[in-house]
Amino acid sequence: MKIALFSDIHANLPALEAVLADMEKQKPDAIYCLGDLVGYNVWPNEVIHEIRKRGIPTIAGNYDQGIGLASDNCGCAYKTDEDKAMGKISIAYTNEIVGQEERNYLRTLPAHLSIEFQLSEKEKLRIVLVHGSPRKINEYLFEDRDEKSLLRIMEQANADILAFGHTHKPYHRILAYEVRGEANYRHAINIGSVGKPKDGDPSACYVLLTINQDSSFQSSNSVAVDFIRVAYDMEKAATAIENSPLPNEYADMLRKAY
Repeated sequence: MKIALFSDIHANLPALEAVLADMEKQKPDAIYCLGDLVGYNVWPNEVIHEIRKRGIPTIAGNYDQGIGLASDNCGCAYKTDEDKAMGKISIAYTNEIVGQEERNYLRTLPAHLSIEFQLSEKEKLRIVLVHGSPRKINEYLFEDRDEKSLLRIMEQANADILAFGHTHKPYHRILAYEVRGEANYRHAINIGSVGKPKDGDPSACYVLLTINQDSSFQSSNSVAVDFIRVAYDMEKAATAIENSPLPNEYADMLRKAY
């Protein structure tokens, strides 16, 4: 089974359209969105419409939660006063232009999704989809997270595979642990960002996760994780920011992916 996972569109319609077109070529068996549909660009309503008309199961991101509640707090961890000031403009602008029906949709999105595969009579494989972490919608799970901490988070969530976004920096870590003297493995997958990458590559990012009849938590390489990068009309998205009340710095962030 081939599963497409994507996240953090952040109102970037051109990036979302390019990713959805690429997914059609890949022909996944299932598609899931891990949240943050809105914020930082001018197309929050249009992005929501694209997700809804395709019936893509979606969980709430921290920005979705903030806009759904008509809050002035997006749950973002801004590091500087300048970042906080720009973020205040972004959430105010998004609250101003988002439609009531779209806001209601965001408000009712689930916090997480769990998928369980019965691969044999004895063995199950569990995938947990979250936005930030299983513990908190806006917790950052960076690639350098301590291995014991990450394993503990996944164990508490009962996740053999944990997929998440929020940091906008993709990675795949395979974590080993022992059960009764036998090696087992968990997979932590940050699926990156469609509409606002921060890893130096401005192309949109999503993941193809492949589960087959031989996939097992007892094998380190039986789960395939492919990061797909998709070029899109970035200048259209950047120019839209520059022609809006949003800070021009957000356009620069798109072009340079930081």
